[in-house]
Amino acid sequence: MPLNVPRGIRLDWRPGSVEGEGAMPHSADLIARRLAAAGCRHAFGIPGGEVLAVMDALDRAGIRVMLARHETCAGFMGEGVHHHDGAPAILVVTIGPGLANAVNVIANAWQDRVPMVVLTGCVSTDERHAYTHQVLDHVKLVEPVAKAAFRVEDGMAALLADRAVAIATEGRPGPVLLDIPIDVQTREQAAPAPQAAPQAASAPVGPAEGPALEEARSWLAEASRPLVIAGLDVPNQVAEQAVADFCQRFGAPLVTGYKAKGVLPEDGPLALGGAGLSPRADRRLLPLVAASDCVVLAGYDPIEMRIGWRDPWPDGARVIDLPAVAGGHGMHRARLAFPGNVAAGLEALGRGVAPRSETWPEGEPAAAKAALRAESRLDEEWGPAAVVDTLRRALPRDAVVTTDSGAHRIVLSQLFECYRPRGLLQSTGLCTMGGAVPLAIGRKLAEPDRAVVATVGDGGLEMFLGELATLRDLGLAIPILVFVDAQLGLIELKQRTSQLPNLAVDFGATDFPAVARALGGEGAAVRNRAALARELETALARDRFTVIAAEIGRRAYDGRI
Repeated sequence: MPLNVPRGIRLDWRPGSVEGEGAMPHSADLIARRLAAAGCRHAFGIPGGEVLAVMDALDRAGIRVMLARHETCAGFMGEGVHHHDGAPAILVVTIGPGLANAVNVIANAWQDRVPMVVLTGCVSTDERHAYTHQVLDHVKLVEPVAKAAFRVEDGMAALLADRAVAIATEGRPGPVLLDIPIDVQTREQAAPAPQAAPQAASAPVGPAEGPALEEARSWLAEASRPLVIAGLDVPNQVAEQAVADFCQRFGAPLVTGYKAKGVLPEDGPLALGGAGLSPRADRRLLPLVAASDCVVLAGYDPIEMRIGWRDPWPDGARVIDLPAVAGGHGMHRARLAFPGNVAAGLEALGRGVAPRSETWPEGEPAAAKAALRAESRLDEEWGPAAVVDTLRRALPRDAVVTTDSGAHRIVLSQLFECYRPRGLLQSTGLCTMGGAVPLAIGRKLAEPDRAVVATVGDGGLEMFLGELATLRDLGLAIPILVFVDAQLGLIELKQRTSQLPNLAVDFGATDFPAVARALGGEGAAVRNRAALARELETALARDRFTVIAAEIGRRAYDGRI
């Protein structure tokens, strides 16, 4: 067999052959058509011989297939698109090492509740027990970090594609693998019976009327210090407006996980900002949770939160949980829980309860918000907070910012005000590295006219510099703001506070502007607010990507997290 022909693909197969009169579709075409019917228009990955037929089928179904430089980044690009169009992300990876590389972003989709369909190829069904080169069990590899994983068999392509979409999007979203043997991909299938396009979830249904719901309403009616905590299942269920309306109707201050930032504009009086990873912020927010006489958890998934948010209220506290699915996480207990649709749950909870304009008579939420602001150092001459403040001032209110994991993410997530839902994108459950630039790529592709900026640490950017070439090839004008401290700042801080010696956390200075220019973009280094503001303005007006290296120096995060 010629080296350029994948094993299992017929030599007489030609791309597009299913379009001929009387031709029967191939399995790959049936899968591609079902994904297109589900609203998918973009797919990302790295080609391999075992997925060539799949990629061709996606392209002919109207799904644009784009090359990334690493499978982890390809998955994040798909997530970035999903945050705009709501369709499942599509990740295409090849056999063995391709899928092994992708496990990181599949696990991220599982823990960050991102609907994703992962398409890969495996050796022919008649060879898998006797051929070993690059072969591993894809289904077993992915099963621990996915909602489901299937090997596609003859006659099952359309059925399993629909199941993959349904499983990926129902309840708490997540990833599903379709592993397609290369002989099955190109094998003609009898035309299936007409199928309806995969449908959106049924109309929202609220909690059943009964004593439990009546008790919850009585708690809300009696509360003088209500508080709402909203999590990542709020944007997943498009329940942002329901949460905002509930908070305003009942005078309930709002704390959010990082992925729910912007549910209420964060410059408003009821918005207390994001929480999750900063002990400094927790010192102001957790006392409010403990003091509340009615805590409402709206789509709150504690997978975003650090250990300080375990059991954050006293025993017997009046806590009403409205999760997307029933609990089991062990992070907290609630006296009343109504799993399901968050918006419908809030509507049912508030039905018949009189609105309130005056709550928290001692003004504790306003005091906590003022204290957080005073401690933020947003008025500093230069440093991480100055970088965040300058960025916020440079951007329109509806801009989208992405951020990578690291010390800069914690500072930015606390200090960067969001005025719209999904205004700040990041990995919050798994907290993996390498997400910011590819998330920005996907988000910008989905909505080219939106201002999108990626923020990264210098160590994080060095892990996935290849995606700058992806930016070049796609012609995307995205500013990338790099917090340059020449060390893994968060880990160095933990190492030092644990009284351990400095080990494997410092590194040399990379000339990021020069790297950007070498890869087809522009670059600049800045050391003060004025220079940063000027470079951001220029970058937002360019027709190509820009890397802006904000040099803040080592140990810049001391006392900020």
